[in-house]
Amino acid sequence: MPITFDRLKTTVAFGLAAMSAGIFYHTSASAQEEVNIYSYRAPELIKPLLDAFQKETGIKSNVVFASKGLAERIKAEGENSPADVLLTVDIGRLQGAEELGVTQPLNDPEINKHIPANLRDPDGNWFGLTTRARVIYASRDRVKQDKVTYEELADPKWKGRICTRSGQHVYSIGLIASMIAHHGEDETKKWLEAVRDNLARKPTGNDRAQVKAIFAGECDIALGNTYYMGKMQTNEKDPEQKEWAASVRILFPNSDDRGSHVNISGVALAKYAPHKENAIKLMEFLASPEAQSIYAAQNFEYPVLPGAKASERVQSWGNLKPDTVAIDQIGDLRKKASQLVDIVGFDNGPAN
Repeated sequence: MPITFDRLKTTVAFGLAAMSAGIFYHTSASAQEEVNIYSYRAPELIKPLLDAFQKETGIKSNVVFASKGLAERIKAEGENSPADVLLTVDIGRLQGAEELGVTQPLNDPEINKHIPANLRDPDGNWFGLTTRARVIYASRDRVKQDKVTYEELADPKWKGRICTRSGQHVYSIGLIASMIAHHGEDETKKWLEAVRDNLARKPTGNDRAQVKAIFAGECDIALGNTYYMGKMQTNEKDPEQKEWAASVRILFPNSDDRGSHVNISGVALAKYAPHKENAIKLMEFLASPEAQSIYAAQNFEYPVLPGAKASERVQSWGNLKPDTVAIDQIGDLRKKASQLVDIVGFDNGPAN
């Protein structure tokens, strides 16, 4: 096949994007033996997965990594986009990509067999690969109870004792959206106001920073994602984080009723995937029991495959009963959740 200007332009653009993003970049002699991945997940976190995929299929993976803006890049590249699949770390980004029109539906029996319906887009534009729970990190010394609910965070007994990151962060928005799904907008507004007034300080920092604050005695409980426990417990580069992790335990909210809110990492098929057949093979592999085990263990998350076990470390934190509300419903309520955060001035901190 002769090399056209458009094809050459696309190849060069992909190579420059890969190098500018500072990621690993593989090339292949044959376009039939590769797949191009735009990923919000850092290369080292998905490399074991892609190595296993290449070993099984012979297909090499080219990865462009960025912490934001990948869906917008695909949109700007249009029909010349080299992206085959988009890997993301939140329902908001999955739905955002769909809303930008850079995904295409895929109704694949092999994928549908492994991925629960509540963790798939009803129209087939994306599906979840792993879940992470939004839990309570509780001080081992100052919190004696072993059960909690999200609703309880509004109880005055927690006044001045709660830390959290910004209410506008995608992880917070997901939880607030789940509260709207279960309680409606009005009740969630009242709850959010009460939680705001129970905060020990203005929302700031990431999830690990909240655990550090508990360790320092600034608060007694904090909202955070489960996988940060694994990141802290195994952090050799910054070993003080191991001390932070040891100072808290995880409480899984609402374990006695609807279950804990979970978000997903997921994948979507790019609209103009130039290697569509290979992309589908990759997506089928990602949904397989083998890949579920590798991916979840690597990221300290939970496999979405029913019956699949989490890693021993993740299991050591306790039993997760996941909320089964459809993840696309959570995504649809993101805008209302964001509006409530602003309406109640959540990020301004306690009213007094």
